[in-house]
Parts: sequence; C-alpha cells; structure tokens
Amino acid sequence: MKSFRDKRRDGRPHPARADQPRPREAFAAGRQQAAPAERRETKPADRQEAKPAPRVLARREGTLPAERLPLILEVAPNADYTLLDSGAGEKLEQYGPYRIVRPEGQAIWQRALPAKEWERADAVFTGDTDEEGIGRWRFPKAPLGETWPMKHDGIDYLGRFTSFRHVGVFPEQASHWDHMAGLIAAAKRPVKVLNLFGYTGLASLVAARAGAEVTHVDASKKAIGWARENQEMAGLADKPIRWIVEDAVKFAEREERRGSRYDIVLFDPPAYGRGPKGEVWQLFEDLPGLTDLCRSILTPKPLAVVLTAYSIRASFFAIHALMRDTFAGMGGTVESGELIIREKSAGRALSTSLFSRWVA
Repeated sequence: MKSFRDKRRDGRPHPARADQPRPREAFAAGRQQAAPAERRETKPADRQEAKPAPRVLARREGTLPAERLPLILEVAPNADYTLLDSGAGEKLEQYGPYRIVRPEGQAIWQRALPAKEWERADAVFTGDTDEEGIGRWRFPKAPLGETWPMKHDGIDYLGRFTSFRHVGVFPEQASHWDHMAGLIAAAKRPVKVLNLFGYTGLASLVAARAGAEVTHVDASKKAIGWARENQEMAGLADKPIRWIVEDAVKFAEREERRGSRYDIVLFDPPAYGRGPKGEVWQLFEDLPGLTDLCRSILTPKPLAVVLTAYSIRASFFAIHALMRDTFAGMGGTVESGELIIREKSAGRALSTSLFSRWVA
C-alpha cells in the first residue's frame, strides 16, 4: 500500500500540539481545504514562545539536478486497504475488516456504488461531538473499540478512530515506502533514516524492517506512544528505532550542530501546526528553511530526501522548484508529482497530496 497521511493526508499535527496526535485528516482532505479551527488556536501571549530568527538562506551554486515530472504514484486496491468508492464529498474505504465512510473534499464527482453499499459501513465520521460517547464517529452496526488490528505488507499495526477523522494510516504513502525500502536494500551498507513529522511510525517500521537505523521525530507524545505500540505489534521491537518527542525543525537544527548525518530524510509537514512549546509552523514561510536543513544533515553519500505536502494551495511545480534549487550541485534527480489512490468502483483516481523527492 503510503499505505497511508489521512499524509494526510484527508487528514497525520507537526509540529503539532503535544497533547494529541497530529490531525492530518485536516490537511489531507484536499489541497484547497483550510486547517480546522482547532489547529489554528493560539496560546495566550504570556505562554507563547518567541519564534527564532529565520534561517538565512542563499541560493545554492551548481548545476540543478535532473528532473522527472509529472510523476503520479498510485496505490491500487489490495487486501490491506481499498478505496471502494468516492463522490459527493465523501469516500468509502475498506481498512482490514472495517468499511469506513469519511469526508473527502477532493471527491467532487458523484458516487458510483448504490446507496446500499455505503449503508453497509461499520463506521461513519460525522464531525459531531457526542458528550456521552467517542464523539465524531457513528457506528451503524455495533459499537467498535478505539483501535483494531491492521496490516501493511506484512507489518502489523493498530488502526484507530480519532476525533479528527483520520485512522492513523495513510495508504497513498505506500509508494514512497516501497521506494525507500528498495534504496535501503540496494545500498548494501548501513543506512541511517530520519523521519520528521513521523506520526504513527509506519514509514519508520518499513525502513527498520528493510535494515536501516531509524530516528523518528514527532511533536506529539501521543503519536510517539502510538508508534511504539505499532513497533511492538509488528514484532520489530529489536530493530534500531529512536523515538523522539520534539519539534521537527529544532531537532534538525540540533542535528546540524552536532554533526549528525543521515542517508535518507523523510519530511511530511502540515500546512500549519504548533510544536510542544508553542512553536508555530507555517508551510510557505518555513518550508524553504527546513528543506535547506535537510540537505545540510545528509551524509557524504546520501540516498534520498522525500517531501510530501498535503492540502496546500499550490501545484507540485512549486515544491519541485524548491527541491531542485536546494539540491543544486548534488547531481541526482528530483521527481515530483502527486500521490493518488485508485478507486475500485469506477477506477477514478483520488489525489491525496503533492510530493517531491530528490534521489541521488
């Protein structure tokens, strides 16, 4: 499956509020959708931490990397996840044993399946607040627990009904995961992977299973706890994964000062978010500096840097140009485009996010 983001994806907080996992559904529902109100809340002035001076950037010298675009990375229906149907602003998905209905701002067409197929759903995200129950989810058949067992390519993990409509898995990310696992295997040497805004850890587990040493960073303690649960459930507790609760930018800056270096860097920032100490993240303001940081913490023989962007008012050409400029003089290729999920009912493609990746 990338296998997953809700990504992002229609919704995976980072930097995010430390008291809950990042509501990625809010940023993934469609690039034209604004972040929900709870993501835009501000702390009282006396509790806010002053934003550090922006990173000083200068255009990199050297030949721009080769380019490949547009590249459309597709996830087809499989035994672990299937987009059954979509339309009228919603999507009908099969996650393991459960059929789930969630909002989908990109699905501006009409449903292909009859109403009776949608009515067979086990869980429906309503957005309503239920003071006496889990809230925001309706269970037409029988009440379901907060979590349930899932798989991605043989890796066990927990799906979870969250209050911001995502379920902890972003199926469209599977394309990136498969590509990363192939790079790690082909390297035939020790590989270090940094996963910024790592959320519930599926990408980190895929990298660790492939043989990499992984550093996973997320601002949410709950998301890190969930990721640790997934590591145990997957039977990968013996794999070298560092779980770090930290603001992604601050961690990368510290790694730069320490001289810590990585062969692969993944970063999947939200359009807007807060770090654990109130740090404010604004994608268009802060992405150039973080992209530059990611280059600065690469090893002398790096493999790849992968950027995914959800729910932003831009085309992939914008982040493509940023990545080519940032990696000028390093050779390789910048590949950019969209991540899509292919629908089972009518074969339509649901676009979930933009991406750009530099590959050595």
